[in-house]
Amino acid sequence: MAFERRWRDWRRWVARHHAVYHLGTTDARVLASYERARRRLGHKPAGGVVGTAQLQSAFLRTGYNDAYWDPAAQALAAYLHGDPEPLIALAEPDPAQAADDENGNAVYTAVECNDAPWPRTWATWNRDNTALARRAPFETWDNVAMNLPCAFWPLKPGRPLDVGHLEAVGPRTGRVALPPVLLLSAERDAATPYAGAKELWHRLAGSSLVTERKAGTHGVWGGPNDCVNRHVDTYLLTGRTPGRSASCAPRPEPAPLPAPAPLPESGKQPAAIPGTP
Repeated sequence: MAFERRWRDWRRWVARHHAVYHLGTTDARVLASYERARRRLGHKPAGGVVGTAQLQSAFLRTGYNDAYWDPAAQALAAYLHGDPEPLIALAEPDPAQAADDENGNAVYTAVECNDAPWPRTWATWNRDNTALARRAPFETWDNVAMNLPCAFWPLKPGRPLDVGHLEAVGPRTGRVALPPVLLLSAERDAATPYAGAKELWHRLAGSSLVTERKAGTHGVWGGPNDCVNRHVDTYLLTGRTPGRSASCAPRPEPAPLPAPAPLPESGKQPAAIPGTP
C-alpha cells in the first residue's frame, strides 16, 4: 500500500504541473497517460529494449526518490508526444550494471527469506495478492515476483532476537549498556513504510525516532533536510539523541525543469530492493 500512496503522490504532483508536462490535470488523467504508454510499449518496446517491465522498474523509482519525479514525467511526456529517447535513457537496462543488480538480488532474497516465515503454497500467494492488487495495483505483482523465491526457500527462517532492551552481555565486562538507538523515517516512505518505523520505535525501549513529515524519499539522512542531518550528525559525534522523538519539516518539493533533467548521481535504483507495497 505504501508504494501505491507514493505513486499517487507523484501523479498528483505531475497533475499540478500540467502546463509543463501536458499529462493530465488530475492524478487519474496522469494515470491514464501512463497506461496509454504501457499499452503502446506492450505492442512495440521503445528502441526494442524498453517494454512494460522496464517501464514499471523505471517508474518505481519515483517511489524511492523525489529526484526521479521530473525525469520520469519528462520521459513519459516525450514518449507520448513522439520522442522515445528520454524514456529509453531512463528505463533501458544497463548491461554494465547487471552483475551488481544480481548480487543485490541475491542479498535481498537471502535477508527476506531468512528473516521471517513465508507462505509455502502458490494458492495462498495468489489469493492474498489478488486481493491486495485490487487496492494497490501498481507494485503488488512486481513485488510478488521479487519475493516468490521465499515460497521455496530451503532453510527455516532465523529465530527472532530479543532487542527490546538496550543492554548486552559483553564477553569480558559483564552486562554493558549499549548506546541509545536513533531511528529515521519519512512519513510517506514507500520502501520502508512509516508504520513499521513507529512499531519498531515502540518495541525498542529507549530508542529515538526522527520523522521527516509529509516526505517520501527513501533514506532521509545526507539529503537536503538540514533538520534531519543535524540530529544524525549530533548522534554520530556525541551519541546524544533528541529525546524520545523529533519531527522535521519536509524537504522542498521538487520543481519541474524546462528541459529533461539528468538522473540523480546515485543512478538507477537497484531492482533488488522493491520494498513492500
